[in-house]
Amino acid sequence: MSANTLYAAHADGHEHHESNSVFGFWIYLMTDCILFATIFATFAVLSHSYAGGPTGKDIFELDYVLVETFCLLLSSVTYGFAMLSMYKGNQRGVMLWLAITFLFGAGFIAMEINEFTHLIHEGFGPDRSAFLSAFFSLVGTHGLHVTAGLIWMAIMMIQVMQKGLTARSQRRLMCLSLFWHFLDVVWICVFTVVYLMGVL
Repeated sequence: MSANTLYAAHADGHEHHESNSVFGFWIYLMTDCILFATIFATFAVLSHSYAGGPTGKDIFELDYVLVETFCLLLSSVTYGFAMLSMYKGNQRGVMLWLAITFLFGAGFIAMEINEFTHLIHEGFGPDRSAFLSAFFSLVGTHGLHVTAGLIWMAIMMIQVMQKGLTARSQRRLMCLSLFWHFLDVVWICVFTVVYLMGVL
């Protein structure tokens, strides 16, 4: 077998591995869709089971949640700039925009933790009513996903800094991009169904 044939076989195998990785990640995102759809359905069923406790109108601060929302939406924009820098081979630009994205995401999580802490301190924890149990489950699950995304992002920043924009790093950044934008879409649904409809 010639060297050219061996190289071609290796290249084909590498491309096949890359396509399988991205396809596998799409399957994961679909399972996450099912997970969130299930929790949304649970919230819809329990959203009026207040057990004599507070309603969404009593506890939600829409202005505060709007700031949270803008943090996450802006992080999606800045991640887009990171991907544009990646396609241009601009490692410094990738690092800069990932760092800004991380700060927006961390700000979102900090605000969510503050919201949860405040509610629990006021006696409106997940054990207060079925409505609050569903609320904490849905918003908390999304928050855990964002936290996982932040950990992944930090790892990617370290990898890019140490190894540069390799083909593997670019593939992983692409998968993280899909994950991060997916979480933005889910949060828009959370904001609309939980908070906006909750205060109307």
